[in-house]
Amino acid sequence: MSDNTIESGAAVLPGKTREELEAIAAGWGEPAYRGRQIARWMYARGVDSFDAMTDLPTALRKRISDEARLNCLTLVRRQQAKDGTEKFLFGLSDGESIETVSLPFADRTSICVSSQAGCPIRCTFCATGRSGYSRNLSAGEIVDQLLTARRLTGRTYTHVVFMGMGEPLMNTREVLKAARIMHSEIGVPMRHITISTVGLVPEMLSLAGENEPFTLAVSLHAPNDAIRQTLIPVARRYPLSEILAACDAYQEKTGRRVTFEYVLLRGVNDQPEHARQLAALIRGGQNHVNLIPYNPGASDEYHAPRPAEVTQFRRILEQSNIAVTQRMERGQEIMAACGQLRKQTLISTDAIGGASVPGAAAPDVSAIAPSLHLDSGVSSAK
Repeated sequence: MSDNTIESGAAVLPGKTREELEAIAAGWGEPAYRGRQIARWMYARGVDSFDAMTDLPTALRKRISDEARLNCLTLVRRQQAKDGTEKFLFGLSDGESIETVSLPFADRTSICVSSQAGCPIRCTFCATGRSGYSRNLSAGEIVDQLLTARRLTGRTYTHVVFMGMGEPLMNTREVLKAARIMHSEIGVPMRHITISTVGLVPEMLSLAGENEPFTLAVSLHAPNDAIRQTLIPVARRYPLSEILAACDAYQEKTGRRVTFEYVLLRGVNDQPEHARQLAALIRGGQNHVNLIPYNPGASDEYHAPRPAEVTQFRRILEQSNIAVTQRMERGQEIMAACGQLRKQTLISTDAIGGASVPGAAAPDVSAIAPSLHLDSGVSSAK
């Protein structure tokens, strides 16, 4: 089985570029502009039925409804929090499942999309890694998260964050294709698309080489290598010095500030000495820290920091002239942290004797790390 889902029978249109849709139309014996019409209906207008494409001939609509599909996903569960956050569990054609989160704010509406079914990185505080890893998602499966959420919520998404399930830079080819479609066909500005990584240095350098103005978010989560290696297994391969050098290269190439994601774990990485170490580590660059108080429920091993500790940690960074934001705690009652809904669903189906969503245990990170750059779809050199 290939790394991305295998599609058979009807052509799956989400995730196809305008040029690819033109080629599909030509294969149907139609002029190329029919592909452009389909792109406009599917991406810009968000229809999920060929019957709604009223500028296509009736005979063509009937024919392609038997030969093509306008969706990759099936809604399995939908939950909404009091603050408006919504979480979706989507089923894929091969029985896998992924999560997507819709986040309305006063000044924007964001969507957090997954790039893999599960995650092989296995950060110790993250529910996704604990639920297993199966495969990369196709560009269609990524784009369709936005399209389907838009239809379900009626929201226009102004920002996209690749911070859902998975490590985006292990699936760079499909992530970049999806991001470019979101920009060119759906209208999300490139600068409003954030691609996160746990710190895969070769892939970060390759992404810089794409010279696109994406926001790069690095999941730091620790001020030193010793703590980081206890939280993130792959950190043993990529020390902080190499990650920060890659961040500098990304900033120099793209002119974009790097954001450091930092999950605060009580008694682990949230003390004043940790804040001072972090400030010393990143001081001097055009860097920004996004503090994220731990969302309870992902692991019983960790606990959320006390509010006073969060305030103190933030104050120390700000006194060192580090730009800081603190992520709002949203959607806790619907398990909005990455992987929690999928994990609960897997446990629930096992508990009642049902078939769990297929998925393999996460491969050993030490085995996959050396070949990440070969699987990413973007050339890089070690």
